[in-house]
Amino acid sequence: MAGQKPTRTASDFDPEVLRLFDKYVHGGLDRRGFLDGAARYAVGGVTALGLLEALSPKFAQAQQVPPTDARLKTEVLTFSSPRGHGTARGYLARPAAAAGPLPMVLVVHENRGLNPHIEDIARRLALANYIAFAPDALFPLGGYPGDEDKARELFGKLDQTKTQQDFIAAAGFIKTLPGNNGKLGAVGFCYGGTMVNVLAANVPDIAAGAPFYGTPPPADQIARIKAKMLLVFAGNDDRVNSTWPAFEAALKASGASFEAVKYEGTQHGFNNDTTPRYDEAAAKQAWTRTMGLFERTLRG
Repeated sequence: MAGQKPTRTASDFDPEVLRLFDKYVHGGLDRRGFLDGAARYAVGGVTALGLLEALSPKFAQAQQVPPTDARLKTEVLTFSSPRGHGTARGYLARPAAAAGPLPMVLVVHENRGLNPHIEDIARRLALANYIAFAPDALFPLGGYPGDEDKARELFGKLDQTKTQQDFIAAAGFIKTLPGNNGKLGAVGFCYGGTMVNVLAANVPDIAAGAPFYGTPPPADQIARIKAKMLLVFAGNDDRVNSTWPAFEAALKASGASFEAVKYEGTQHGFNNDTTPRYDEAAAKQAWTRTMGLFERTLRG
């Protein structure tokens, strides 16, 4: 993968600091709670605030595809979501010139809204000749605020029932865009991984789903999953991995078509190349598998 890799990796941090950070980014700790906990591991002139800064995303450094790339056409579009928040918004990326209809992929962000990293993921898919659309769950509250802490705070204020309907509406909206071949996939990360599982259970048009470290949809919805699924897990991710045995059993019981892969030694978020939790080898392998799934199921 192109882009400038993080200067530090997960191995540079005490495992407890990584656990504290995971709790922090998922709402289990506030900023003060993380700093107080991390202070015990701040040694050698490094402060707890320095640890937080080191673990936080560096969007500009990791960007792979500039928004101005002439090979792409990008735009922000609003769409109707009558069962959700009424109106929703997303970021569209597609090739500037395409020979024939293209498959579509919904890109679902983490629990901070549509930040620059997820926009970059959409552009990467567009360069691979997909129509990529990344909705912003935070649009009803003003959109991604440009600050990860503020984004997490806003995220907790969303009506998730309506937000789920916004993503379902996005799956319908992308199929109205010109130049598509009628075949739709979805990829998402963390919260977005969970949302991909929910979409696969609620949108029959989704042919393939690649949830990265996502939790299951409600148990009574699992049998509705008909898409071909690639479920990606991190090795060091007890919070998510504890949900997998029951999810796996339900998928098998329903006859679902799925593959699950766990990358040992990696952290939750290992595909996100803007933070030290990024694991280059695992991310490359997982992305290659994801693109292989989409090529097999969405082309032609």
